[in-house]
Parts: sequence; C-alpha cells; structure tokens
Amino acid sequence: MDQKDTEMNEKGLASSTSGVVIQVREKKGPLRAAIPYMPFPVAVICLFLNTFVPGLGTFVSAFTVLCGARTDLPNRHMCCVFWLNIAAAFIQILTAVVMVGWIMSIFWGMDMVILASKYNFLNLGTIGFHFINQMSGISCLH
Repeated sequence: MDQKDTEMNEKGLASSTSGVVIQVREKKGPLRAAIPYMPFPVAVICLFLNTFVPGLGTFVSAFTVLCGARTDLPNRHMCCVFWLNIAAAFIQILTAVVMVGWIMSIFWGMDMVILASKYNFLNLGTIGFHFINQMSGISCLH
C-alpha cells in the first residue's frame, strides 16, 4: 500500500485494496410504515381497487390490519395502525381531484404488492393460511 491509500484508510474512505460494506435501509414515515403485509392475492386486489377508485384499496387494506396483518410499526397498537391507513386512504381520496391522490394511490397499491411478494406470501404458508381463514370467517382452531 502506498502513502495515498494509507491516508484514505485513516480518513475512513475505501481504497482499491480494501473492501467496505455499506448497508442501506429505507427510512419510512409512519403512513408508509403502516402499509400491511398481506397475502399476494389480497394485495393485487387492493392495487386494482386503488387504480380505479383512488383510496379504496388503501381503505380495504386498513381492515387487514384488524385481521392480524403485520406492519413495520411493531410498537404501535393495532387500532393506531388502522387509523393511519384510514388517514392515508382519505388523503388519497381528497387529493385525487388534482391527480396527486390518484398517483399516490397507485404507488401505494404497488407497495402493497411489493411487500406481499417480498415476504413470499405467494405460497400461502401458515401465516397466510391463518390470515385468509380470518378474512373469510372460517376458524380452523378447535
């Protein structure tokens, strides 16, 4: 290593011979973090609803929180997360007049689908199966 590489390493910068691992995490606001992790088919339905009626899919997704869907707000009570989703739906509805809410609604629906596919609800494992049973009113717990 020459003098230049040594100076750069002391300053915390990477040289061509050393590797630096950088971790990047997206910081979400409370409304964005309140988007629930839903089974893939439910997320696609919410995207479809958000595309044609701004805020409707977000409004439906708020009720999935009451059915036990997980969010990125683990320290908040279920009712608080429910009302955050309702607030996001009303913001989308109110601002749809100037197209901002409609675009926001479509992106919100896309985030729902991304979260659903990212956490692999496609195969409807035990969490997804339990969630679908709660949504349909069928109880498999005796």
